[in-house]
Amino acid sequence: MVENFRLRSVAAAAYGPAALFGLSEGALLPVIALSAIERGASTPTAALIAAMLGVGSLVANIPAGVLATRVGERRSMLLAAAVLVAGVLICLIDLGRGPWSLLLYGAGVVLIGAAAAVYGLARQSYLTEVVPPHLRARALSTLGGSMRIGVFLGPFAGAAAMRFAGLPGAYYVSLAAIAAAAALVLRVPDLPVTGRDQAAEVTTRGMLKQRWRVYATLGTGILLLSAIRQTRQTVVPLWAAHIGLSPTTGSIIYGIAGAVDALTFYPAGKVMDRRGRRWVAVPATLVLGTSFLLVPLTDGAALLTVAAMVMGFGNGIGSGIVMTLGADVSPPVGRPTHLGIWNELADIGTGVGPLVLSAATALAGLGAGIATSGLVGFAAAAALWRWIPRRS
Repeated sequence: MVENFRLRSVAAAAYGPAALFGLSEGALLPVIALSAIERGASTPTAALIAAMLGVGSLVANIPAGVLATRVGERRSMLLAAAVLVAGVLICLIDLGRGPWSLLLYGAGVVLIGAAAAVYGLARQSYLTEVVPPHLRARALSTLGGSMRIGVFLGPFAGAAAMRFAGLPGAYYVSLAAIAAAAALVLRVPDLPVTGRDQAAEVTTRGMLKQRWRVYATLGTGILLLSAIRQTRQTVVPLWAAHIGLSPTTGSIIYGIAGAVDALTFYPAGKVMDRRGRRWVAVPATLVLGTSFLLVPLTDGAALLTVAAMVMGFGNGIGSGIVMTLGADVSPPVGRPTHLGIWNELADIGTGVGPLVLSAATALAGLGAGIATSGLVGFAAAAALWRWIPRRS
């Protein structure tokens, strides 16, 4: 039965909802700061509210593991969809310009981030359970790729809707995508509950005590990888503005890099399954680090586009690597609890990465800050080479 397993058998159950959740998120990302400004926020306050997505994810990762253990992956995904709908509806409530309006809006953004964390863990745990190990990397890299395709298409769908409905149009697109994702999740069969009572006895503290060496070693590599991945999202727009390119040109370059990113996920998963995780994890981080070093050497749109495409390629071939390694080192009992801790490490890296760029830029300028962030990629490569299990 394992030998006859085909990834297309879980396509509708896993990849369809992932792409739709990505579409929902992608439609919202460009308008969160704009919506906050419309409600009276200053630019720094709007940036802070946009960061609440990450705060919601950080807060929800470990509880998401507990939830998936107790109620199962399918119900967790449906609950995440309901919370995401609630978050988007709260964001649509406009109390005018003022602190109460911003507070309510920020609460909605936190809910959206928390729902994304719950859904992400549930779908990762689900695929880890149903897909045989020899196809795991392909399954999880395709999952990551499906999400990226959705995030890539989301801003275009949101922009089209905003032509007719203004800023709320992006939220309507998000709601429609969530509803479609939930409809697909309803078709997902429940996993067997065997061992769930035993798994429920595995606490977060107990998991940390049992597997602290994995989190302190390989988890460090994941933290560093997540840091440089998050930083890449700001590097290209910042450098484009620094060298005098228009916002439109910067956005086009960013979009080209995103297209390269979204098109390279499946071959990477195939290599990981056939040759081992190192064959993708280490090159991906080395390419990312190198692309950061290339960016400060560019002085125009053409060269920056090349550097951005290298960056997109490095990130794209690493699609699913965090999920795959988390699944590889997960215990058979208490897996959702472990994945919650694993995702928390990744999210900590997501928060740390931009801080490194900001601090290095303040001390030595933007070019030096970007180069310093590139060194984080090389550190991630060294950590992953050292601590990815040899059988992987």
